[in-house]
Amino acid sequence: MVKIFVEGGAQDSNLARMLCRQAFSRFFEADPILKNKRPRTVPCGGRKAAYDAFVTEMRNPTPGYRPLLLVDSEGPVLGQKGVWEHLKFRPGDRWDKPENVADNQAFLMVQVMETWFIADREAMKRFFGTNFKDKAIPTWPDLEDVPKERIYTSIEGATVDCGPKRYAKGKISFDLLATISPARVEETCPHAKKLFAALRNFD
Repeated sequence: MVKIFVEGGAQDSNLARMLCRQAFSRFFEADPILKNKRPRTVPCGGRKAAYDAFVTEMRNPTPGYRPLLLVDSEGPVLGQKGVWEHLKFRPGDRWDKPENVADNQAFLMVQVMETWFIADREAMKRFFGTNFKDKAIPTWPDLEDVPKERIYTSIEGATVDCGPKRYAKGKISFDLLATISPARVEETCPHAKKLFAALRNFD
């Protein structure tokens, strides 16, 4: 089985971690293959906390589980850089690849989790309702090239009139994650496609 140490869910809030775990579980289980594999999500709060938890798990593995790391890239993944190379040289991270870790044990949400939301605009329209301003979100040819600031401001602009459903980190973001289509995300985001390919192949 797979245990995914993910960036997300406030580190000091049991409720936030629960919502994050449930949202990722529903997202993955919307894939017909992963519905049966049921990858386990471990929300860790910040990205460094996710990395630290992953490293600890590698040193003291849970029997029967393969640990994976999933964090935002926080910026473009340049050229043919692998995930570990990106995390090693990104200012603010400088993370070393732990000993005995395979390349396919770390994955990126490029450039942020919210990029996945825009990959499924129909789900966003259904979730936010009639006051959702679809035109506030440009139609970008390559979503993974869009800086995170543009992603955030576009979603904020599209949901500014959505009242209590106006977009915000936390419960709203997790509720939305639970509704989007893995197939739409995989089709639009190459790094998400790599994640799903790996999850389907793991026992």
